[in-house]
Amino acid sequence: MPFDLKSLLDAHAGECAALYGENVNPRFARAMGLIGFDRCYVKGRGAYLWDEAGRKYLDMLAGYGVFNIGRHHPVLHRALRDFMDMELSSLVQMDTPVLVALAASELKKRVGYDLPRVYFGSTGAEANETAIKFARKTTGLPRILYASSAFHGLTTGALALNGSEVFREGFGPFTETTPAPYGDLGALERELEDGDVAAFFVEPVQGKGVNIPPPGYLRDAADLCHANDALFVVDEVQTGAARTGEFLALHHEEGVKPDMILMSKALSGGFVPVSAVLMSERVYDSVFSSLERAVVHSSTFGKSNFAATALLATLSVIDDENLAARARDMGALLMKRIAALVENYEFLKGVRGRGLMIAIDFGPPESLRLKTAWKMVNAMNEDLFCQAITMPLLEKHGILTQVAGHHMHTIKLIPPLVINEDDVDWFMRAFTDVMDGLHSFPGPAWESLSAIARNALGGARKGS
Repeated sequence: MPFDLKSLLDAHAGECAALYGENVNPRFARAMGLIGFDRCYVKGRGAYLWDEAGRKYLDMLAGYGVFNIGRHHPVLHRALRDFMDMELSSLVQMDTPVLVALAASELKKRVGYDLPRVYFGSTGAEANETAIKFARKTTGLPRILYASSAFHGLTTGALALNGSEVFREGFGPFTETTPAPYGDLGALERELEDGDVAAFFVEPVQGKGVNIPPPGYLRDAADLCHANDALFVVDEVQTGAARTGEFLALHHEEGVKPDMILMSKALSGGFVPVSAVLMSERVYDSVFSSLERAVVHSSTFGKSNFAATALLATLSVIDDENLAARARDMGALLMKRIAALVENYEFLKGVRGRGLMIAIDFGPPESLRLKTAWKMVNAMNEDLFCQAITMPLLEKHGILTQVAGHHMHTIKLIPPLVINEDDVDWFMRAFTDVMDGLHSFPGPAWESLSAIARNALGGARKGS
């Protein structure tokens, strides 16, 4: 029988959580069930998702920043269909593919800086692994610095640059790395003084927590690195491709001189995994130093004309629809309206962000009644509080959000850049309603959290 995608999906309608739990990750499937996120999404377009019942959702996660141009953008659709219809070659390997070269050229135009060479791979983690390897080869030095609270991926080398012990626990020992407090130039300078550092890796806005550095930090950090013969490596995996209101988050600060810039996630519109490492001539010459070493580092999927087509179409959409300006405008509107609510709600402490990369912070209330609620839920699990917000946003209002990281009382908004004012209104109506419910104790929100904690504890005891 020939393969029929529609028939296959029809035959397994409603089984997504059960099948995922049976065949992929049963504990993740159970966790999704506990917080009410075990839904079968069957359609996505723009900033919206639909489930099997036809309910429409506003996606404020965008696949953790993958769908900057929205899901199933027609320009990207057409480009990939054209590629298939033309039966174009890809991954020949012993060739110099034109679309890959054009993708590199267009990416360089938008990135700027003196970074003339581009290495393509598949994921953000692979880009970080590549940069670690290239930094060591370029400098001949062993140690890598990274910023505290960093997230650079979960493969072994990238994990060594991870600021969260939750992800690191049990997977060491790691390659030689050292954290430096994010935004602290003095601490960075002290680490560089020994002269054994190959590179400092940094996110211009940190994904875990949406941490924004002080003005001038990135410029001065790069200067400190170069004064101590270390490379300055900027991870734009999540912040790039117009997310923060400029093509790169690094573009918000003048005078920065990076040696490598790493990109992935939104580069190909969510259809084809692709990553890019843009590097200086010095880095390139150190790694690919002769004809014999022209392929000393490579990736099977790094010369994909199909991925390059997706990348070129995505860049075109970002330009044609001026999505950087959209990110600035919609981000500013969201933050202004959320900030206006802070004085109304005891749990709500503030909002920060850059473009459409936004963190909403929560914290201890002042009134005795709500202090009791705060202490109760954090005693059960310090990661539980924000679920009292994300759960009703999804269940009652059809809005997909999630926490900004482990052990944080912060919700992160990272929607497709195509959201509009109606979507902002939708979110604000929902968020205000959820805040009203959260400030009623005892009440349904707190009862739901208690039930989740009991079920999770029971599951842990059973080992499920």
